[in-house]
Amino acid sequence: MDLYLADVPPGLTRRARSFVQTHGLRVDSLNVDQYRDGWLSSGIPESEIDRVAEYAARWGGLVLPPAPYYDGGPRALCPDTPECSPAEGWWFEAGVQRTAVPYSFMIGPGGEFGVHGDRWVPLHATVEGWVESVALAYHAAGCAKQVVKVTGDEVEAIRLAGHEPVQEVAGLADTWWRGPDSLVAIYRGEAECMSAPVCRTAFVYMGLNRWGLYG
Repeated sequence: MDLYLADVPPGLTRRARSFVQTHGLRVDSLNVDQYRDGWLSSGIPESEIDRVAEYAARWGGLVLPPAPYYDGGPRALCPDTPECSPAEGWWFEAGVQRTAVPYSFMIGPGGEFGVHGDRWVPLHATVEGWVESVALAYHAAGCAKQVVKVTGDEVEAIRLAGHEPVQEVAGLADTWWRGPDSLVAIYRGEAECMSAPVCRTAFVYMGLNRWGLYG
């Protein structure tokens, strides 16, 4: 029996592709064509329905291991009915919450992956960025000699001089930084979504060799 997921979406780094192949699985997802006529008649633009259909075809039903923050992230990547805000445009659900968190995981007007509670906060510029961030967290945790968790105002005191942003995570509210022997993951999305600065969180993965930094 093949233990690896065969239909890994393209566009991921080798690290993330290997992570999804090894630890991901596929379950049933939304059949957008079944709802297309009803959505059109309710006033949802066809272009937005096409966005949902593209997401469902590419990511629908993908289950990843729990993310290290946001209480694990979506249970599975699976879209739902598009919603509209006059100020923000259209977005749709990225997947149902894995645990009871006070926000939803959404795909934004520009394809961003984010959270929506008191307000909409994009975490990553792309869905790929979210998947890359989860894969990198598992990779870093497995390679680090020490992991330190920092919260609240102490997050802003982390020294990032000599670090560079990790581009593949396409960070917005959430960012990853690579230093000479460490990786730093900074999660600001929950704090911004709920206007709760105390929720700012960072993980510092220390003692990494080159494979740990780039592998």
